[in-house]
Amino acid sequence: MTTTIEPTLFDVPGGDNAALADAPTARLLLPADASREEWLEVRRAGIGGSDVAGILGLGGKYTSPRHVFEEKHGRSTFKGNEYTEIGTEIEDFIAHMFTKRSGVATAEAPGTLVHVERPWQRVNVDRYTFERPGTASGLLECKNRSEYQADQWEDGAVPDAPAIQCHWGMAVGGWDHGFVAALVGGNKLRWVRLERDEEMVEYLVDYCGKWFQRHVVEGIEPPADGLEATTNLLAKLWSVKAETIAEIDVAKARELRARHAEIKAREKAVADELRLVESEMKLLTGENEIAKAGGKPAWTWKGNGTFASKQFATAHPDLVEKYTRMVPALDMDRLKTEDPEVYAKFRARKLLVPAKGI
Repeated sequence: MTTTIEPTLFDVPGGDNAALADAPTARLLLPADASREEWLEVRRAGIGGSDVAGILGLGGKYTSPRHVFEEKHGRSTFKGNEYTEIGTEIEDFIAHMFTKRSGVATAEAPGTLVHVERPWQRVNVDRYTFERPGTASGLLECKNRSEYQADQWEDGAVPDAPAIQCHWGMAVGGWDHGFVAALVGGNKLRWVRLERDEEMVEYLVDYCGKWFQRHVVEGIEPPADGLEATTNLLAKLWSVKAETIAEIDVAKARELRARHAEIKAREKAVADELRLVESEMKLLTGENEIAKAGGKPAWTWKGNGTFASKQFATAHPDLVEKYTRMVPALDMDRLKTEDPEVYAKFRARKLLVPAKGI
């Protein structure tokens, strides 16, 4: 069952909201010191910068159209974690380093902004930027990223999701440019200036506006997709009712089973083909770690994979005793036996398709 959501506006007392916003095409919707409950209500009733990548299917393993749909209808499964907490806390440092490196001054935004003509279009920018005296000249998005993502930020590049978020901020606020700054691996600052792209802005407003109307206001569920984020979400979205049965149309069930079997067969063929190519690469590499072609690295085959603990234990029993330590561990078997309902509540769901046909 879905529910419809009516867009709501919060007026900030004691002043002109448009002036408080310090943005050409936005007004202040909710001040930064508002309660979390107010913030969540405002977030559910509009499309914000962190929603856009998910709606477009560019949220990787973290967010998808289905994620955004569930959040807008008050069914979010994400409560935050240490990574997101540190990401918020480190914004000050990233903004400081950005100003130090770029010479562009920044200041904290006053709160949630809303477009003056499209009340569903909202944004919380990380910082305002000031390249001239007076009002804010642009915005800054601050990101904390792993070393594994370093190649995505080299040579002035910026990944799609943060670039889209920056463009959304420009679309709401009316600025002609914005910046994205990322602390990569904890010790490298990368920053990029993005100019306003009117074609991009028009596309985002049109696509997200139609999505908001259909899936938030009208409450229509988005179609199934193959995104990793959606797969992870569906595995824990519902509380499973043991041994209950969903009756599926026979023709539809046969169609899905046939597609599933055909794709699994292709998946196996591709996996076999990939192993063949990788085996040839390993044979060419031999005992070396790095393979070069024309003086440039072609691939590596380093000893940084899974540790063979059983082989190690057999070969070096004395070292096993030396390097074994006792650590607290959750007794899953006991939890399952003594508190099966709680155990079932936190267990992800796995789809199994039997080989025998219908």
